Amino acid sequence: MELNADFSKRAAVHAAKIPWKPSPMPGVDRRMLDRIGDEVARATSIVRYAPESSFSPHVHTGGEEFFVLDGVFQDEHGDFPAGSYIRNPPQSSHTPGSAPGCTIFVKLWQFDLTDRTHVRIDTNKMPFIVDPDRSNVEIMPLFKDAHEEVFLEIWQPVSRVRLDAPNGLEVLVLEGSFIESGETFEPQSWLRLPKGGTAEAEAGPAGARVWIKRNHLAEPPMPPAAG
Repeated sequence: MELNADFSKRAAVHAAKIPWKPSPMPGVDRRMLDRIGDEVARATSIVRYAPESSFSPHVHTGGEEFFVLDGVFQDEHGDFPAGSYIRNPPQSSHTPGSAPGCTIFVKLWQFDLTDRTHVRIDTNKMPFIVDPDRSNVEIMPLFKDAHEEVFLEIWQPVSRVRLDAPNGLEVLVLEGSFIESGETFEPQSWLRLPKGGTAEAEAGPAGARVWIKRNHLAEPPMPPAAG
């Protein structure tokens, strides 16, 4: 399966407006944003766990990165409430589920395969700081290595924010809204800019809180190297 698989082009999905599709596990549904592959895939998705649902134990051969949008995600490593940012590197394993139910934004098979860094951050307990280069933006750094950077950002109401993507960029709306290229992006809306892309966003009247990844598309993404 290929979905938004041409990474040389801008891609946008307003996920809250598309139907949920069932995964192979009962009670776990998803909204696909981009994908290369079938059940073993390089994939970006919104995933919803119904109360008392779970996945079987499994190894993340290509790594898993996710942000909890609502509810509480659970595995043997702990309970992760809305606002949690998690990186499970290649070769890590767990048994995911949720007793109360949850929704997560998740990226699979998008790691450097030599990465072994676990990250578990409760962003509710972390401060935002004013971006020294953009007075209308507050930032919370979440992760940085030689391949990518991940942030949360708060954009002040009705402010203009330039998005430069010399090596690619993705934005997911967590709260509030923004307008870009005539489209309104609201919670669960996702925008991907290609390598060398730029965009001008205007935050809505309530501002916007967004998840951002950049510099991760320097090389064309490839399908999973192993099953």
